[in-house]
Amino acid sequence: MAKNETTKQRGWLNKSDMASSLGISPQAFDKWGVSPVARIGREAFYTVEIVVQNRVEHATRKQQPAGGDGADVDALVEYKLLAERLRLTAAQADAQEKKNLVQDKQLVPVPFAAFALAKIAAQIGSKLDTVGKTVSRRHPEVDPRIVESVEREIALARNIAASFGEQLPELLDEYVESVAE
Repeated sequence: MAKNETTKQRGWLNKSDMASSLGISPQAFDKWGVSPVARIGREAFYTVEIVVQNRVEHATRKQQPAGGDGADVDALVEYKLLAERLRLTAAQADAQEKKNLVQDKQLVPVPFAAFALAKIAAQIGSKLDTVGKTVSRRHPEVDPRIVESVEREIALARNIAASFGEQLPELLDEYVESVAE
């Protein structure tokens, strides 16, 4: 007569031994819903592998959104994601339009305009330096006091032109404020 009875294998623990090895009560172990490896009579046997697999699956289920298949993802999160994508797309479109206008030479970036105007102001200042000497050379009959007076006024104008590059950010802020009103 052949017996098909399962015998206890090495590494199998019954419910109370497994629960005590985990530091929990047998009732708490029952709540985990771990499937036994085998049953011999009324006794159920478990392996550490089965218990660990059960806990990993439990943790994975806990991390998944409600519904398990992702269908019940929070509608507000989807709406916020869509709104952010729309905002990003609009910003990219605006940036591309500005880039096209710059390439068509219809729009000038502020840093370039500031650079160009500061360079022009420096050229004007250097030219103003030579005006007094040029006038006195071409017109020697002009009184030197008049030439000195003109040179003083030119020096003031040259200083204004030289500081123009430093004033550009302030002028830009003033312009933006006046347009905003």
